[in-house]
Amino acid sequence: MGVMSSPVPAHLHADCSRCAALCCTALPFAASADFAADKPAGTPCRNLRDDFRCGIHGQLRESGYPGCTVYDCFGAGQQVVQVTFGGRDWRRSPDEAARMFAVFPVMRTLHELLWYLTEARALPQAAPLHDELDAALAATDRLTRLDPAGLVELDVEAHRREVSELLLRVSERARPRGRNHRGADLVGAALRGADLRGANLRGALLVGADLREADLRGADLIGADLRGADLAAANLTGALFLTQAQLAAARGDARTALSEPLVHPAHWPQRAEPARRRRRRR
Repeated sequence: MGVMSSPVPAHLHADCSRCAALCCTALPFAASADFAADKPAGTPCRNLRDDFRCGIHGQLRESGYPGCTVYDCFGAGQQVVQVTFGGRDWRRSPDEAARMFAVFPVMRTLHELLWYLTEARALPQAAPLHDELDAALAATDRLTRLDPAGLVELDVEAHRREVSELLLRVSERARPRGRNHRGADLVGAALRGADLRGANLRGALLVGADLREADLRGADLIGADLRGADLAAANLTGALFLTQAQLAAARGDARTALSEPLVHPAHWPQRAEPARRRRRRR
């Protein structure tokens, strides 16, 4: 997927060519619907090649690794390798491997916050909060430039909570008043055609939820888990803090409405079912 036009700067988009496969090595995963095998943290995936490329990249879903296709480091990988560790990688500098793997998830959180803060700053309704957003952006950017020891010692969750409160204030200004489902367990929920305009769905568990034809215009979806959620014909225009990775984890179709720069994932059906065929099924 190419980089789309966006208020988010290029360094917050993943550039795997400048990383050292940190997401394939530093992070653990368990055998599940998302991953075909167990892998402990700090161990290279069995599909990783010597050149840091994935040996099954073109067949990840078919090979049982759909979880890899929906992961986004927000550019943290190249920041760790190229900036924090000055171009070194864990293969050529094995003595740095443990620290590099410990730094990566911290950097990933910081880059994710930079992404959300940048998107928030671009919202017209956020104008009264520009000074606070600029301060938060500057503070977060400074943290990304700490040395490895500083990043490992950083209380990144405390910083995330502080930024999250600011983003919530932006959200409250930017969206119409809607239902509050913050952090709600909506796994498998029957929400077909639901009016969720302006809803607060921050951190909601929407795994496998039926959101076909739902109206999610202006909803806040920061951190919402959309794995396997059915978004066919749903309207997500103007949804706040929705990422391409969230869409890749969900299901949708050609009728799913999105705002730029978001695009329909390649694995979604690219054509809508003809109306006459749908009527015959009713």
